[in-house]
Amino acid sequence: MLPLLALGLLVAGVCPAVLCHPGGTRDQESVTLRDHDNGTRVDSLRLGSSNTDFAFSLYKQLALQNPNKNVIFSPLSVSVALAFLSLGAGGTTLTELLQGLKFNLTETSEAAIHQSFQQLLRSLSRPSEQLQLSTGNAMFVSEQLRLRDRFVEDARGLYASKAFKTNFQDSAAAEKFINDYVENKTQGKIVDLVKDLDPSTMMVLVNYIFFKAKWKTPFDPHDTVKARFYLSRRKWVKVPMMSMEDLDVPYFRDEELSCAVAELMYTGNASALLVLPDLGKMKQVEAKLLPETLRRWRDSLQTRHIDSLQLPKFSISGDYNLENILPRLGIRAVFTKEADLSGITGAKNLVLSQMVHKAALDVAEVGTEAAAATGIKIIPMSGRMGPMFTLKFSRPFLVIIQDKALQGILFMAKVTELKEA
Repeated sequence: MLPLLALGLLVAGVCPAVLCHPGGTRDQESVTLRDHDNGTRVDSLRLGSSNTDFAFSLYKQLALQNPNKNVIFSPLSVSVALAFLSLGAGGTTLTELLQGLKFNLTETSEAAIHQSFQQLLRSLSRPSEQLQLSTGNAMFVSEQLRLRDRFVEDARGLYASKAFKTNFQDSAAAEKFINDYVENKTQGKIVDLVKDLDPSTMMVLVNYIFFKAKWKTPFDPHDTVKARFYLSRRKWVKVPMMSMEDLDVPYFRDEELSCAVAELMYTGNASALLVLPDLGKMKQVEAKLLPETLRRWRDSLQTRHIDSLQLPKFSISGDYNLENILPRLGIRAVFTKEADLSGITGAKNLVLSQMVHKAALDVAEVGTEAAAATGIKIIPMSGRMGPMFTLKFSRPFLVIIQDKALQGILFMAKVTELKEA
């Protein structure tokens, strides 16, 4: 049996945050790189388009495998991990990985792809006091495995990956070592990422991303009340419903797809795009999730006064085995005996046995820092004339958390299954 390589993906999202810790993010410069060998240019728009295409393709497979269930994942985390893995791939394995990530290899060189991810990770890692977004990679390597110097150098230089010697013969100790590292990096949000490690495992690659932010315009906890969330036409549960009145937000009514799109800003340079399909129209919207659809939504947003916006307060999580899903996106060879990961060790002696992705997303009013300062709110009487415009997320909806400068999707979720509060 070939030695095994496991790829662990994890993501923790908290929006808005309990507190914003220093750590993570934001740079508004455009990401532009040039591959000096052939002049191929990869800018933030092209990288963003490829990542969006991959995000929506993966979302559709996750939604298909989890009908009528919540979906939460980080396209960025998965993309970075697969690109990182491709450093050690060759032949068909390499081609499938990069084409599976939706890159056109006739237009973009392999070197330019890695450089673009390098710049992306650097931009995401710059400190900000307004929001926290930290991401990183780590290699847990068997004491018996000899890695190629080139792979180690590229892993460190392009993906800022650290390497840790690990005794996989003691599976329980190896699992604890990796899981403790992950739990620490995600501030306790992701636990038990890897399970049932085979003693023949030779390497585990891990990518993590952790996000905390506050709403630019926070909800007042005093306005959160129990309200109905419709799971279907006839089935509903009562959940905490946050509420905000008299606000102006970017909004678009998409008549073509029968959905409403609104953008709520975080402090810093991120936002949440909330997509509310009309009753019974979720599948129609999902079928049209394409990069051009997202571009059209972004371009069509216009500031609209909303008399009342209502959004559930919720926590959802997801746990996926991607080795069962990625082959449907054309990434097959890496999971078979035909895998070519010779760039890692110099020999074709590794196969990817496991690829796990865990995600968690909490959406709340403001967080303790702002909540502690919330006092009694006095609302002036208003003599409104005519009908009120209310946007109420009381049925299944989509959440796309995006980086405004890099045009990338950090997280994507479908909220369709909330529990009675």
